[in-house]
Amino acid sequence: MTKRETAERYFLEGYNCAQAVVLTFADELNIDRDTLLKISSSFGGGFGRLREICGAVSGMGIVAGALKGCDFSEAGQDAKSKHYALIQQLAGAFREINGSIVCRELLGAKIAATNPQPDSRTPEYYKSRPCAKLVGDAAEIAEKYLTEQRDCE
Repeated sequence: MTKRETAERYFLEGYNCAQAVVLTFADELNIDRDTLLKISSSFGGGFGRLREICGAVSGMGIVAGALKGCDFSEAGQDAKSKHYALIQQLAGAFREINGSIVCRELLGAKIAATNPQPDSRTPEYYKSRPCAKLVGDAAEIAEKYLTEQRDCE
């Protein structure tokens, strides 16, 4: 199964967008599944359902940090700049494909959500949302870019 297919399957199983992307890379991250789910749980719905940065994009950031991040207090400004450039590259690739990295824009909503209650995962929910495709895009982008460089190099 490809990374895209794996991420889409996780989303369709009920995981939020960030969790779907992060779980896709569980084997490479060397972090137990329960911890990965907890770390990524707050980033669904555009950060706690606020409809800000897309959870799939946040998931890429979590994966990038786990695979390529470092202690910036030790690594220095150059390492921080290089890592932030990687994050901007990931977000830029996602934006190029989807037109935005903002959840509400991707969903076609005009305002941020203020209700923390997630929508029920019904067949209609899945039909009305681009999220399965978005997590697939994020997984493919992360797979491509996160195999090209090493930690803080």
